[in-house]
Amino acid sequence: MKSINLKKLRKTYRYTQEELADKIGVSRQAVAKWENGETVPDIDNCIALAKLYEVTLDDLINYSDDKEEIGIRPKGKHIFGLVKVGERGQIVIPKKAREIFSICHGDNLLVLGDEAQGIAIVKNENFLQFAQEIFNAQEYKEEDE
Repeated sequence: MKSINLKKLRKTYRYTQEELADKIGVSRQAVAKWENGETVPDIDNCIALAKLYEVTLDDLINYSDDKEEIGIRPKGKHIFGLVKVGERGQIVIPKKAREIFSICHGDNLLVLGDEAQGIAIVKNENFLQFAQEIFNAQEYKEEDE
């Protein structure tokens, strides 16, 4: 475990050692020893830290500034790199993104936009399923009234 990761994450979240200790149920001294590399947290505390900081256990333990250009990323969040918009507005979705989100040739993607937030791309069937769940929930609510 990289003790520096623990210290960086704590400082990123602006917790004191005592605040962190209270949040996960350990002593401030335990947090200080982890950050100084004197001891390491047990697996339960690692899980609690990963949940608190919304990072993967792997990144909590193995992340290294030497290997990565960006800091420890939040769990489930990705930066796939830049894409270039073609002459007719086409883009190529990076391979890693296609693999993670199971995007294949011929899939229908829905492009959503928010002028303040940006553009989002969603697999059409996921959006349709989500919309159906909203519709079903609304029907269920109306039946109860």
